[in-house]
Amino acid sequence: MTTTNAVEKTAKSRRFPLWIQIVIGLIVGCAIGALWPKFGTALQPFGTAFIKAIKMIVIPLVFSAVTLGIYKMSADFKTLGRLAVLSFGWFYFATGMSVVLGILLNAIFHPGAGVALKATGAIPANLAHSINWVKFLLDLIPDNIVYAASQQMIIPTLFFAICFGIALGKAGKVTEPVVKVLEGIMQAMFKLTAGIVAFSPIAVAGIMAWVFATQGGAMLFAMAKLIGVMYIGLVVVGVVFCIIVSLLGLPPFKTVRKVAEPLLLAFTTCSSEVTLPVHMQILEGTGIPNKIVSFVLPLGYSFNLDGSALYQSLTVCFLAEAYGLHLDFASIITILITTLIANKGTANVAAASLVILAVILTSINLPVEAIAIVAGVDRFMDMGRTTVNVFGNTTAALLLNRFGGKGIADDNLTMTQTA
Repeated sequence: MTTTNAVEKTAKSRRFPLWIQIVIGLIVGCAIGALWPKFGTALQPFGTAFIKAIKMIVIPLVFSAVTLGIYKMSADFKTLGRLAVLSFGWFYFATGMSVVLGILLNAIFHPGAGVALKATGAIPANLAHSINWVKFLLDLIPDNIVYAASQQMIIPTLFFAICFGIALGKAGKVTEPVVKVLEGIMQAMFKLTAGIVAFSPIAVAGIMAWVFATQGGAMLFAMAKLIGVMYIGLVVVGVVFCIIVSLLGLPPFKTVRKVAEPLLLAFTTCSSEVTLPVHMQILEGTGIPNKIVSFVLPLGYSFNLDGSALYQSLTVCFLAEAYGLHLDFASIITILITTLIANKGTANVAAASLVILAVILTSINLPVEAIAIVAGVDRFMDMGRTTVNVFGNTTAALLLNRFGGKGIADDNLTMTQTA
């Protein structure tokens, strides 16, 4: 309660929301780079410091978040095994569909074409030809988890986090102290992330001043194209979800109207967490048992981020194209797998998409300093992707109630569906 009140006080006392500060930083940085190129070039270290700070928290934040997410899912298997399996399968199917759509949209529209940013990294040589599937699978298992984490080896670290989370869930109460430590680490990372993100307006100004001074204005046009392409993809995902709702025998437009309040909250606040209480009430009011709603929604808010997955895969492909780096089949498979894993368990992390972008970019050795450029327009994309995240979880709750809710009912009577 005290923490919540403090956060509310901070939000009220802040004259300008962070996203407005970032947009101001974007504009100021562009102006400095255009008018005073030498000074703009000298501001690059501000952006570099921001990127190094983001990379600093990637391993502990993602490890603790993914481990705790898997731990909770493992505990849920004991009471709602069938529903957990179906939920897990659907979440990964929907996320995978969104990741593939993002990659396809980049291949169709090429929003990063012609930008020609100077590459600071290259795709590893072992990904340039064909995949050695045996080596690929063996490389998932780290010889030394401490070494893997220290070397920013993302996929082996995430593999260990998944295994460790399952083991914590299976071991029972004896692991509760370990879970509390991980929760403490994650909360500390939340605080640290908030501090780093508070620096982002200055970092964005520095990066954009450097970009404008050294790269010219082509990047801004490309960013506008990126936003447009992403919203095309979000509309496609929304239509797919509406078709699924229709196949369940429910009117799509009335379903959208029923959940309009959480959708609007998501769009305006860019936070799925804010919508959770209202969203749960509305879905229970449609006749879905509380036991299913209280299981699927919180789980979905961590494991079913369809809009975010589309954004992440599209943005990574956009940055690769902007830097003139070729993504072959092996690299695309790496993006798909990394996004599917890293996308889970970070829904309530401040600037989670920037962290996940750092994870994906690091995994294929793309230049991560471009994250600060994307951060300049992140708010405009965040509104759409958060809204799709919420609607995706509405669809998941309806779908899983139909196919996984047999035998699961509230002790008390629930409201029946209205036409």
